[in-house]
Amino acid sequence: MSTTVVLSHPIAQHFMVALRKKKGRTNENFRRDMHRIGLMLAIEATKDLKTKSVKVTTPLGIATGSCLRSRQALVSITRAGNGLLDAFLQFLPEAYVWHVSVSRNEETFKPDFHGSKIPGHVPSDLDVCYVLDPMLATAGTACLTIQLLKDAGAKKIVYVGVLGASEGVATLTAAHPDVQIYLVAIDEKLTAKKFIDPGLGDAGDEQYPTV
Repeated sequence: MSTTVVLSHPIAQHFMVALRKKKGRTNENFRRDMHRIGLMLAIEATKDLKTKSVKVTTPLGIATGSCLRSRQALVSITRAGNGLLDAFLQFLPEAYVWHVSVSRNEETFKPDFHGSKIPGHVPSDLDVCYVLDPMLATAGTACLTIQLLKDAGAKKIVYVGVLGASEGVATLTAAHPDVQIYLVAIDEKLTAKKFIDPGLGDAGDEQYPTV
């Protein structure tokens, strides 16, 4: 059964307020705070990764420890997911990186799929796929991406976002009960146009302005 982890760390909540705040917002400080939250999410979401025992030579002798046993995949839903991608790569520099291009249909509020770099069959050394997308509103994009990964043979998938709506969390949990969800906050409602309310704005536009 899927579980939802809401990151309650006080520093994560501090930067969540910074992301929400309209006054004084710039694209630069929005990207900065998204990256900071991404670092904290990365630490939390990777805490159960499988490891193997190793021995290393230090300047004074031999030390035992552990290192990651397998590789991971970071699946960024462009554009907004790229703000979390750089943070995860700080800790998983050897991870596979796959992008999924999806846009929101403003009439149906459903995702329009444009393409992806997810391979037809995931590599045999893959441990976990992390789906990175800051906003979980209706969950249409998340569900689409997760299904693409499952169709390619992915066994363990984790969704990592920043802000979710209760409706989106419920939809994703119902559609993919095996996928664990990580968020920093959950808002209770969506607007008539399916934006998270009170939300924080469009995470893609706020990071990477196009006009």
